[in-house]
Amino acid sequence: MQGQMRLTSRLPGFHRLDLAHRRQWLLKGEAKAEDLEALEPGRALGLETADKMVENAVGVISLPLGIGLNFQINGRDHLVPMAVEEPSVVASASHAARIVRQSGGFQTEATNREMIGQVEVRTCVNPATAKVSLLRHEAEILAVADSVHPTMRARGGGARAISVHPLPDGLVVHLIVDTCDAMGANTVNTMVEAIAPLISDLTGGRVGLRILSNYTDSCLARARCVIAPAHLTAPGFSGPEVRDGIVQATLFAGADFHRAVTHNKGVMNGVDAVVIATGNDWRAIEAAAHGHACRTGRYRPLTTWDVDLDGNLVGSLELPMPVGSVGGSVGLTPGTRAALRLCGVEGAQELAQLIVAVGLAQNLGALKALATHGIQHGHMALHARSVALAAGAQGELVERVAQEIVRLGEVRVSAAREILARLT
Repeated sequence: MQGQMRLTSRLPGFHRLDLAHRRQWLLKGEAKAEDLEALEPGRALGLETADKMVENAVGVISLPLGIGLNFQINGRDHLVPMAVEEPSVVASASHAARIVRQSGGFQTEATNREMIGQVEVRTCVNPATAKVSLLRHEAEILAVADSVHPTMRARGGGARAISVHPLPDGLVVHLIVDTCDAMGANTVNTMVEAIAPLISDLTGGRVGLRILSNYTDSCLARARCVIAPAHLTAPGFSGPEVRDGIVQATLFAGADFHRAVTHNKGVMNGVDAVVIATGNDWRAIEAAAHGHACRTGRYRPLTTWDVDLDGNLVGSLELPMPVGSVGGSVGLTPGTRAALRLCGVEGAQELAQLIVAVGLAQNLGALKALATHGIQHGHMALHARSVALAAGAQGELVERVAQEIVRLGEVRVSAAREILARLT
């Protein structure tokens, strides 16, 4: 960060500043002037770049980029860039992160950065003999895989091992690849295609699919927090009441499939927002997360919330998190490069840990709301500005209309239009 101070993530009143002053505040930390310029309309992703990124491009669609505040992870402060259209997501994550911060912040860790590529072998006459042959020639298989991506090996990554698993009519070979700081999907796909002929020769079978697996259970990130009940109070509710309500809500998710899906969607509200902001593959992260939720054979809540012997609320979250900080679409546009710098992370492992901490915070924010005044209490107040915009309000009228429909308890477009007509 060469001489720049690290900006604290605890910024009281930040949401009350106008947009220009919020942007200026970021310059006190990791953000550079060119980062803020990159986040201006039309600069984050230009038409010329978009035309080269996807087939049949006709334009670009923008999302608001908000900053999640109050995040302290392993003793370090982080600002969290979140690309999302939902008004309450950034506010909820920031509120929950402040609660966790008061009790010492998030503790996180990550496993090795390993992806899995699969080579399906069909019509294998003797799978047991084929498995022995494959394992005996493991070094040769790894050498072929590395030969198509020598730069990955040079950076300290590359093919690490193989494992062999039975299928009803054959077997599947897993190629384990350390992708370093890259997402690595294209790398893994190239490698499994390269080793397929050798695998066919060694097994005497016919090779079928050759593709990475998006269930990256060798690339996990975990977050944990311990919260004193005194930090969980809400108007009309004591800390222990809120704590027990959060635990009960998690038990409900563990017992009911419909609730578990919504519980986990709350986690992904925060996860996806950061993944999108940093240019990572949010579809892969979603697929891996929901696969992880049913790894035991039954779809379960991704988070756990319990009470320890001292009466504290203890939360934890583990997710497959094969995000990258270099390569592919990561850093391809000025906007995603700016978002990565705002994170203040060093490499993909730290980014993965940041994202999982955000997921845990997002879940905490939702459960705390559900355990107290209900999810709509705060959500609709924040949603009111979007409703005012949908009704046609502009400039200072947006806030005036939003405040009035909240006061009347009628946060809907028709009510906003009536109020806008009176004001104009």
